[in-house]
Amino acid sequence: MSRTLRATALAGVLALAVTGCGGVGGGDDDGGGGTATSGTLTTMGFGLSDEIATTRVDAFKRDHPGVDLKITEGAFDEQQFLSAVASGNPPDLVYMDRKLIGTYAKRGSIQPLTDCVEKQGIDLAQYRPAAKDQVTLDGTVYGIPEFSSVRVVYLNEALLRQAGLTVDDVDLADWAALPALNAKLAKVSGNRLSRIGIDPKIPEFLPMWAKANGADMISADGTKANLTDPKVVEALTTGLRLIQDQGGFGRFKSFRDTFDFFGAENPLAKNQIGAWPMEEWFLNQAAKNSPKAELVVKPFVDRQGKPLTMSSGQAWVITKGAKNPDAACAFAKQMTATDTWLAAAKARADARKAAGQPFTGVWTGNLNADNKIFDELYQPTGNKRFDDAVATIRSVQDAAFAMPASPAGAEFDKAWYDAVNRVLAGQAQPAEALARAQQEATAALDEASK
Repeated sequence: MSRTLRATALAGVLALAVTGCGGVGGGDDDGGGGTATSGTLTTMGFGLSDEIATTRVDAFKRDHPGVDLKITEGAFDEQQFLSAVASGNPPDLVYMDRKLIGTYAKRGSIQPLTDCVEKQGIDLAQYRPAAKDQVTLDGTVYGIPEFSSVRVVYLNEALLRQAGLTVDDVDLADWAALPALNAKLAKVSGNRLSRIGIDPKIPEFLPMWAKANGADMISADGTKANLTDPKVVEALTTGLRLIQDQGGFGRFKSFRDTFDFFGAENPLAKNQIGAWPMEEWFLNQAAKNSPKAELVVKPFVDRQGKPLTMSSGQAWVITKGAKNPDAACAFAKQMTATDTWLAAAKARADARKAAGQPFTGVWTGNLNADNKIFDELYQPTGNKRFDDAVATIRSVQDAAFAMPASPAGAEFDKAWYDAVNRVLAGQAQPAEALARAQQEATAALDEASK
């Protein structure tokens, strides 16, 4: 999911105000340096939906007046992208999920960024290791990381209290106790589910549950599937049980699909869910839309109780056949530079202040930027729940792992996603479904490795 969330009414004005002043593009790691750029620059997969996006884009326009920037707004579309590359008329720059980069790099649809990094003087050391690893295949960098999205556990303390429980009673390290905890929190009456107890967030978060159980679903070099590992099977079985106990996946998904995580009627405010792992961006939405909710944020943990989280996010890639790779590289550099991120975060903080809402930070793939945002800009909100949540998210960033770049990353994902969906639909048992996925993934990985 994109981290560029809905803008406030003042976003455009504030963004222009911030980018019109000093600070963006200055310093040693700014986006304004490198080679001179001009000509037309086209993008795909990115939108100007909030002040975080517009502030950074305005900074690029200011520092590169010779570039005619054409942003085609909308989510990344694989078929459109591949068709454009095949036609020889692709966009110069594409914003895509980092987990796809290995596949497109192997296919030759995107360019190595070795020359880009050298010419523009991009400091790769500033990016978070988990994010950088996802854009690196066989030692070659193919993408410039943007946001860093990690997962934490959200708890509705009001619902816990109603069930006679405390925050400490929610122990995700104790898998054997999860069904009983789930039963106390969920509200199931006959064929109707009206409150989710624990949402394991599968298929999406199966890699994190597997990692918590001591298993990697794919090898570190992204070439060998490990889907039949008993620890992976156990992770899927555990998640399946939690969903089955709440009426089965059909009812569970139908109810969950009614949730509006971006509005004042979100499931936290409406007491529709007790405990769930989710990306850190929801804290931003909760602070904005339901600041009085009894929210508690804890780290996700492995079975030994040690903090664990999974990192994901988007990256900028330059396409094969790009007509203006120099401008594309300069844009990627400036969009992810420390000072540009800091200016964008200031725009967000100012917008929240003007709206009387708390600012809970901006989480990027640039470690230096995050340090500046939270050390120089962020101020405690005064709401202990949100302040503690920010501290929790900061603490788990360094415990993050990411699915490695793989020459068949898209095919690997499809194999295990399909397996989990077959299990949830009642069409196969976990071990059976994952065995089939192992065969499919192995075939794709072997073919890609030739």
